[in-house]
Formats: sequence, structure tokens, C-alpha cells
Amino acid sequence: MTEKAPSIEAMRVAGQRLSPYIMETPIVEFKSVHLKDLIDCGFVAKLELLQHTGTFKARGAVNTVMGLGSHAQRITAVSAGNHAVAVAYAAHVLGSDAKVVMQDTANPYRIELAKSYGAEIVLAPPGHAAFDKVREIERMEGRAFIHPFEGYSITEATGGVGLEFMEQDTALDAVIVAVGGGGLASGVASAVKQINPDCLVFGVEPEGSAVMSLSFAKGEASTLDNMLTIADSLAPPMTTPYAFSMCNQYIDELVTVTDDQIAAAVAVLFYDLKLAVEPAGAAALAGAMGPLRERLSGLRVGFIICGANIDRSGFNLLLERGSSVLKENKSR
Repeated sequence: MTEKAPSIEAMRVAGQRLSPYIMETPIVEFKSVHLKDLIDCGFVAKLELLQHTGTFKARGAVNTVMGLGSHAQRITAVSAGNHAVAVAYAAHVLGSDAKVVMQDTANPYRIELAKSYGAEIVLAPPGHAAFDKVREIERMEGRAFIHPFEGYSITEATGGVGLEFMEQDTALDAVIVAVGGGGLASGVASAVKQINPDCLVFGVEPEGSAVMSLSFAKGEASTLDNMLTIADSLAPPMTTPYAFSMCNQYIDELVTVTDDQIAAAVAVLFYDLKLAVEPAGAAALAGAMGPLRERLSGLRVGFIICGANIDRSGFNLLLERGSSVLKENKSR
């Protein structure tokens, strides 16, 4: 069954409803010294890393909790980090009590950030085990579960990213968005295509966690047992029906990138935009630098920098790796 996307009007109303808690993030022309001889296109970056909590995730979390009514008093969630932070933030600003499950491999910075908003944190192994734990908490404690990427309320809220982008720059020929479970991509793609059906939408997944690519190939939401990527924010163990349907309907092409390509994109964003981003935040640019390079020639391309929750030591290692990849590529 083909699911129906939120309308542009619904996304606009959601944006107004969320405005006390969510900011409209800016865009910037991206003139890259490192890419000038590599890619022949114009770049515009959407700085969603400046959103409250450091990622786009705050949009969907706040929108979902606001829609719960009396059930919003006690909530729970599961996350590699960023959704947990977003749910903790939503609970903080809306007066809810949050108990969130975080993967025990989560970046320590994200754990502390979630705690700073007053959430109770439970650590669990990554993947299916973490989802099993949150379902236990939901059942035993009667808490409302805030899904990290599935459902109309998530897509309605993240559609605001695409809506803002298309209104901030009306001349975009293509938009590139990172894909994990599809929470961001479902909203961005459905908004972009409803506003301008001729604007191309490209999704980018880590090669080591390509569960959406698997779902596209099978034609249905699917699961993946082994996830291996530095972009842990883009490594859910499954896709889900609504998010998959939105991505399948509105994304023109889905590509994968290696961890080295992601690290190289992190380095480019640091050197050329002076931004310190997490791996997921560089995935869209990694797609432009790698598998989408020829497709983008001559176009005006928007890409979304979706998050920046990473600690200093982790970023330093990532930057060192990315710098080495750039140097190696240049010498070829």
C-alpha cells in the first residue's frame, strides 16, 4: 500500500506549531577550495546542525510528543544518541518525564547531552537489543514510545527542513540528504517533490549500513543484522513501513558511500566551512564527492548538514582520517 505524505500546508502548520521550540536553520553558499577541481556544480548547504540539540531530530521528537496529549507525561525512546537527546529536549521543554535507551557504544558526549536535559538514561547493546529494551520499558512502565524515524508526525516535522530549504533557495536543481531509518529523508524528499517535482532528490547511506537500499531492492521495509559504519546515527537495524514508503516514493536515487568517503567529507566541511560535524552530518556531501559527482555536473545542488554531536577526541580522529584520504586522493 502506498502511504500518503503530509501536505505542504500540513508541514507549514506543523512548523508554526513547533516554532517556540524549533528554529529555522540558515543556508549558506558553499565555495569549496578542495572540490573546485572535482565537482562542476554550485553548492548550497542547509545548516541543520545549528538546530536545537545539534541535529534535525528535535523537530520530530517535539512534534510527536506534542501530539500525544495526556499520554505525553511519561515517554521513552531508543537511539544511538541523537534521537535520545532530542526526546530529552522535548521532555524538558514540554514538561514530560523521559526515560531513554541509548546504545552502549554511543558517543559519551551525546549521553551527557541527553542527561543535561533531565532524561533518565538506560544503556543497552546496539541494534535489535536496544529496541527490545525500550519495548520492555514501554510495556512495564506504561510510557509512550517516541519512534526515532517512523510515522506521520516525524515526516510532517522533518518536512520543515525541505520546505525551508526550497523557500530559502528557489533555484535548486537537486537536493541531497543523508538516509538512516528515513526520518529526515522522508520529510525532506516529500516536501521537495511536492514543491518542485523536477528537483532531483538523492539519498545517501553508509555502505556498511545500507538497510534502505536493501528495502528499495526488496520493495518493502526490511531488517539488517550487521551494521558497520562510523556514521552510527545512520545505522538503524531496520526500516519501517511509513518512512520506507515516503523514501521509496520521493527519492529519485539512493547511493552508498564508504567510511573513508564520509571522513573525507568531514575534513572538507572543516577546512572550507569551518564546521566540526559528526559523520552523519557529512554523508550528503560525501555522496556528492563520490557516487553522485557526474550526475551533479552543471546543477545547483543543495545538501543538508544534519548533525554535529561529536566530542573533541572523536572529531580529531575523524578529521585525521579524512585529511589522509583527501591527501591520498590528491596524489593519484
